[in-house]
Order: sequence, then structure tokens, then C-alpha cells
Amino acid sequence: MDTSKLKKFAQFARTRLMEDVKAKLARVLATDSAARREAPQAVKELEKAIAVSDRDQVIERVAYTWFNRFCALRFMDMNRYTRVGVVSPAEGQFQPEILADAKMGHLDDTIPAAIQKKIQDILAGRATSTDPQGEAYRLLVVAACNAWHEAMPFLFQRINDYTELLMPDDLLSGNSILAYTREAMTPDACEDVEVIGWLYQFYISEKKDQVFDGLKKNKKITPDNIPAATQLFTPHWIVRYMVDNSLGRLWLLNRPQSRLAEQMEYYIPPEQPETDFLKIKGPEDIRLCDPACGSGHILTYAFDLLYAMYEEEGYDPALIPEKILTQNLTGIELDERAGELAAFALTMKARARQRRFFSKGIKPNICVLEKITFTADELDEYITAVGRDLFTQDLRDTLQQFAEADNFGSLIRPKLENVADVLATLEAKDMAGKLFLAETHQRVLKVLRMTEALSPRYAVVVANPPYMGGKGMNGRLSAWAKDNYPKSKSDLFAMFIERNLDLAVKGGAVAMITMQSWMFLSSFEALRSRILDQHTILSMAHLGARAFDSIGGEVVSTTAFVLENTHKPDYRGAYLRLVDGNSEAEKMEVMARAIEQGKAA
Repeated sequence: MDTSKLKKFAQFARTRLMEDVKAKLARVLATDSAARREAPQAVKELEKAIAVSDRDQVIERVAYTWFNRFCALRFMDMNRYTRVGVVSPAEGQFQPEILADAKMGHLDDTIPAAIQKKIQDILAGRATSTDPQGEAYRLLVVAACNAWHEAMPFLFQRINDYTELLMPDDLLSGNSILAYTREAMTPDACEDVEVIGWLYQFYISEKKDQVFDGLKKNKKITPDNIPAATQLFTPHWIVRYMVDNSLGRLWLLNRPQSRLAEQMEYYIPPEQPETDFLKIKGPEDIRLCDPACGSGHILTYAFDLLYAMYEEEGYDPALIPEKILTQNLTGIELDERAGELAAFALTMKARARQRRFFSKGIKPNICVLEKITFTADELDEYITAVGRDLFTQDLRDTLQQFAEADNFGSLIRPKLENVADVLATLEAKDMAGKLFLAETHQRVLKVLRMTEALSPRYAVVVANPPYMGGKGMNGRLSAWAKDNYPKSKSDLFAMFIERNLDLAVKGGAVAMITMQSWMFLSSFEALRSRILDQHTILSMAHLGARAFDSIGGEVVSTTAFVLENTHKPDYRGAYLRLVDGNSEAEKMEVMARAIEQGKAA
């Protein structure tokens, strides 16, 4: 995929949207604004949000919300998943199809009757407006977003608050943000949902640069900047190497007659036949987790491979997407916006395979980690109400472990082990009639669902984890790392190697791409000892520098590898030295050629 146009657009869009939202905010908050008369509750919520965080954070959040939605709508328009083009014109037209239809009197029945009448009155001149078509179109976009709420509530939350008030005004001109969206997200670019991941990385790239500029001035990375500082979109060929040799390998060990290897270009077969491996009965038994899933690139390729497995087993094609999303794939993410895009990407994968998927109400298992705290009085009152027998010390401790989830993320090791049983018991409790306890109850359930996602239950764990050395860590994260990850405290990626091995079941596979430094530096000697003494290296592709074209020069030198969560001292792994390639394309070609030669040998 040619990403140069996407990069230029996403960086421009962030600046433009933040400027537009900032200007709209000033008008909305003016003492005599129409918004104060027509939507006083939304204005009140806006003022409260600014008081809780600050004006710039609200502007950034709203701008990003609209960027996500505009890009998602354009992607669905191009793949004809929308009934009518919401941001895209019909063939030979210049206005969005949904507006052109409305001007001819055709309004979708998903639009509430009151909104339909308002749109008709505006377009017919029966309602006063300084910009009839622009105002009508904004109402149509909001109605379209609300209509998608049922199928994708994670991305299309119902809009009846200040998010709607702060929608940019100019959406129809040749200079509008939507005109640039259409120009960048061409039909070719929208053939693969990977485009969403690239747009996400490029959208946050300037903020990432700001964070790293701060590091040079000894400014530590705060929790709210961790996502921007550590997100890196994984090239597709590296994703395929990791997933082929973890998920794909597990399948082929259990199904030696499978033809799946024919579509796994980067699969490295074991040198000798194996008998000691994780046994599975069928594809439904395979749980795969990406504990730092970003916008979901690893998960979407895993979806394709799992689909092929279900097909081989003869499952009904209409049921396969639902099974994959509900039983096989889990993504865990710190950044709410990235988590929304990961869920969107998986939903698009499912819709591409099953045209009625949107009506099924199936939500991908994307767990966005959230900072949740409880006071001692809250917990005591809640425990008394639900029963003290259930509340072991491990449960009490676990409920307090997410007070800094925005800082520690998936590295949190919940103390509670039987979380599924506890969660089922508490989900059955009816707290609807107890006002204050009901709110506490919902937060307890959120913590337990995060705990469940972070429990060691996965046959396969695949990740491109965040990279952050000790010099960049804020004081609290640095101290916590020393206490909880003494063998790998020097960098987040190294802590994730340990964490991912903990997430995998005995005999499970862990596939990662990380900085190469853990292989050499004395500060990682204890980590190397753990890997060599307790686990098994199945394969490794030493990539060195320039494996990511989106990062120039020698900044990131990496290695991709697959581990098995069991110790096989006599196992001979496969090792590929790819440090000499000067670009992604060169390294990809050398890897594919080396693997093919190995298969032929």
C-alpha cells in the first residue's frame, strides 16, 4: 500500500480538525450563542468536560472522534456497506449521495421522523438557515452515525452531546475535511482495512514527535502520552511471520494433513516431526491475544488464518465470523481510540465474509484498559450488599490493581485467579434499584472483565509491544517496573516479553517483534536466562535496522521471534539473519527466499 498520500492527509487532518473544533468551541461557548439556547444540557456537559480535563484535551478528543468516524464512513461507503454514500458522492456527482437523495425527497427510514422533518424544512426553506445544505448535511451525518450505533457502539456512540455541537461546519466545499478524506482514501486504498491502521499511526505521528522532543529536554512520558509515544504500525510481512509461526504452526501440528501451509508464505516447518505440543480439538479451542493491539493489524491477519481453519473443518460459512470474534480473538489496548479502530477493523473483516453480519449484534473482544479506583467506604458498602463470602483478599487486591491502568496497561498481573466464576456470580446480581451501589457494581464488573482479558488462558500471544526505555518512564512507572519486573525493567518491550509468556498457557506460543537489545545487553541477562532455561525459541528473524520504513535510519533495530511456553533443551530452532537489508522490501524478500529454500532443502 502506498502510504505517502495517507501520511500527508492524516497529519493535515489532525491540524485542520483541531482548528475547526477550536473555532466551533469558541462560538458554542459565547455568552449569546444559539447552542446555549437550543442545547443547554450539551453546553453544560462541555463546560464540565473542560473543567475536568482542559480545553485542549477536549478539542483533541473531539477532533479525533470525528476523524475516526469520517474515515470509517468513507471505508464503508467504498465497500458498499452503507445503504447510501454518507461521505461519498454517487457516480458522476459531487455532493455526498445521502444529501443528494435528501434534496430529492428521499430520506432513509433509519433517520428519526422528527429529524427527517427538520431536514425537509431546512432544504425547502421553511426553516431559517444561513447554510441550508450544510446544516441539513450535518444532521444527516449525525443520523447516520446514530444509525450505526447498534452494530458498532464502540465507534459510533450515540451523538446527542457536545460532540455534535463541535462538528466542523464546512463539510461540503472542495476545501472541506471530507473532500481531503475522499481524495486520500481512494477505492484502491479502501480495498484493505489495513488503511485504517496506517491512518491512525500517521494521525498521531506529530504528537509522537512532540513527546520525543520533550524527552530530549528530560520530560518524562506521562500516562496520557504513552499511546502516542509507543504506537508503531507493524508491516504486514512481519505480522505474517509472527502469526504463521505461532497460530499457523499450532494448527499444522494438530492437523498434519492440513493444506493451510500453502497460504502461509512465512511459515517455517520444524526440522523434525514433533509429538510434544499443545493439543487442540478444533479451531474453537484456540484463543489468541494481542495485549497491545493498537488498531488491530495482527488480529485482522489472524482472522484470515482462523477463517481458513474453520473452512477446513467444514463449518457453516455464515457462522464462522461470529465464532472467530466471540471465541478466538482478544485484543487489549490502552488507547481508547486505537481500541475503537481495532474493533472496527475486525467488524469489517467479518462483514466482508458475511453480508448480514451487521444485524447480528456481535462485538469484537477488544478490551480497552481503563483507570478505575474505589474508596474503602465504597468497597465496604458494596461487599456488605453482595455478600462477604465472595470477597477473598485476592479479589479485594485485584479491584485496586487498576487504579493506574493508564500507566501500567497490560503489564498488570491480576491477583484473582478464578475470575470467570466471580464475574458470572456478580453479573447475575441485580443492582438496578440501588442507585449508588449500581454505579459501584458497574465499575467492579469493568475491572473483572479487564482481569479476565489479562488472565493466562491463551494458546497464542502475538504482539508488537510498546518500546520505552527507563529514561522515558515517568517516576511512578519506573518504580513499579522495578518492583514487578526486576528481570526486564529496563524497557517496556522487555517487560512485555515476560508478560506475554505469563499470558500463554503451558505449551502455548508467544510471537513478538521487539528491539534487539535484549539479546545482547547485560541489563537483560536475567531475562535471557529465563527464556533459555524455561522456554524454547522456535524461530527468530534478526531484522536489525530499517525493518520499518516509517522510521528512518538506525533508530530502531529489531528482532522478530516465536517462543514456546515450555522448555525443550534439545530443540533446534530456525534462525534468519536479515540485518543487511536496507528497507522493508529487501528484508521481506530475503526472508521469503530463505524460508522457501529451507522448505525445499
